[in-house]
Amino acid sequence: MNVGYLGPEGTFSQLAAEKYIKTIYNEYCSLVPFAKIQDVLKAVANGEIDEGVVPFENSIEGTVNYTIDSLIFDVDLFIKNEIIIPICHNIMTRKECVGKRPKKIFSHPQSLAQCRKYIEKNYPDVETIQVLSNSEAAKIVKESTDEYFAISTNAAAKIYSLDIIESEIQDRSHNETRFFTVTKKDTRNIDGAKTSLVFSTLNKPGELYRALDILSIWDINLTKIESRPLKDHLGTYIFYIDLECDNVYDRLDALKMLERKTNFFKHLGTYDILK
Repeated sequence: MNVGYLGPEGTFSQLAAEKYIKTIYNEYCSLVPFAKIQDVLKAVANGEIDEGVVPFENSIEGTVNYTIDSLIFDVDLFIKNEIIIPICHNIMTRKECVGKRPKKIFSHPQSLAQCRKYIEKNYPDVETIQVLSNSEAAKIVKESTDEYFAISTNAAAKIYSLDIIESEIQDRSHNETRFFTVTKKDTRNIDGAKTSLVFSTLNKPGELYRALDILSIWDINLTKIESRPLKDHLGTYIFYIDLECDNVYDRLDALKMLERKTNFFKHLGTYDILK
């Protein structure tokens, strides 16, 4: 079993992948790092790896747009599990730079956004640089000779021998990220705690209401709804929703009816949640 994740070593995606493997599989699994989210998804779609773990939503910054758009438009994959892990951000640098003011701060765009208030308060004039992952930021700082800082994980600090200047610098103490395990195996017709799907309706008054009313009739709880551009022209949207329904037969019957009320419908899978 090969499981891919957004690398390099030391990312939150790796922590999520390790938690997933420990919880689901007793057998040996090989973890495979990839440089980009799209690389993980494509590797699963092409059969290069069995499953992939990708970030989907953060409690502070919301949905990871690239992940949701790729699942909608680019790949035919299914969600197998949801993994939720707490997020702790640390600012770090090389030992010789401790006590100095950084010239630049490197991190993943989501991490920089989650630590926005801390950066504005402590380093208001320092340039922030977006990179592909938190671990990539730590690696850049390790290999540099300038006064560079990184916002990254405890694991990355150990891997790249960096000193943590301050821990838990995220803007809110309660900070969690939701990861998806994705697979080519169909997960639409199984038991599970949550179901995710996307659909679009005709651009007419009441069309969205009539679609969502089906869920109310079947007593299905809607826990998330988000619109994304349909990308064909300005002003057209597609809706992503998360549903809670333990009764597989009620859920499948409701989704069949919902599909008939929409002009685009994609069931992304039914799955359980690992916390």
